Amino acid sequence: MSLLRVGPSRTFVDGTVGYGGHAEAILQGSAPDGRLVGLDLDAEALAAAGERLAPFGERVVLVQASFRQLRDVLRAQAIREVDGVLLDLGVSSVQLDRRERGFRFAEETASETALDMRMDPSRGETAADLLAEASEETLADWFGRYGELPGSHRLARAIVEARREAPLRTAADLIRVTREARIGRGRRHHPATLVFQALRIAVNDELVALEEGLAAALSVLKPGGRLCVISYHSLEDRIVKQTFQREERGCICPPRDPICTCGRQPTLRRVHKRTVRPEPEELAANPRSRSARLRAAERLAA
Repeated sequence: MSLLRVGPSRTFVDGTVGYGGHAEAILQGSAPDGRLVGLDLDAEALAAAGERLAPFGERVVLVQASFRQLRDVLRAQAIREVDGVLLDLGVSSVQLDRRERGFRFAEETASETALDMRMDPSRGETAADLLAEASEETLADWFGRYGELPGSHRLARAIVEARREAPLRTAADLIRVTREARIGRGRRHHPATLVFQALRIAVNDELVALEEGLAAALSVLKPGGRLCVISYHSLEDRIVKQTFQREERGCICPPRDPICTCGRQPTLRRVHKRTVRPEPEELAANPRSRSARLRAAERLAA
């Protein structure tokens, strides 16, 4: 909240409103007249957030949409500029704990966990659909690029061979193939963890959505407005870091050029050069925050 500079008479966007925790804090901190537009792809989460945020009345508007559609959503609300944008990436704890959503697996319930992984379960292809349809080359690319998984080609080949016998529909099916392909031996985490991460990113087009969402957020921030992004793995954080660095630098001329000829000016100032990480007290209260990395930047005047 301090990095967003939450205060009265300001307008904020929570691009991943989820079940309304951050949104509630923003609305409390911006009383009595601050406004918030909350976006989320998950209709169930939006309904729960709506109940939680109902006491704030017309100060809050919730829209089922991706943060990559931020400009269009604000235009529909007749809002040109905002004072702050928050993006809390990844999936929520509630989504993780809902077995039917398929974001997370446990060995004892893996046979009952469907391979879905959609942020919006009403549209798009499921993880099971992608495993059934994608080529071996595409699967290997996803596992290598989105999971940074050693043995990605071996796993892709094993999936293609396994689906000839029967479709992979549950977490147990995917875990079995992962083990048979000898993926992740010697790793600290479960061998299927990175496999599930890669599939989730592919299902939801998460990295492209993040790049587009960052660009949309920058386009609607007022001078002095803040953009805060919480990421949970290195792929997300790398995109945020590189975007902030590029916008802070401005010039895109080749380094060997003696003078700038592009004329591009900086658009951002990083509030912290490094990421903000959870303190020990937060880790003790909320172990899932252990991988969280917060970056913040401020919009410069045009």
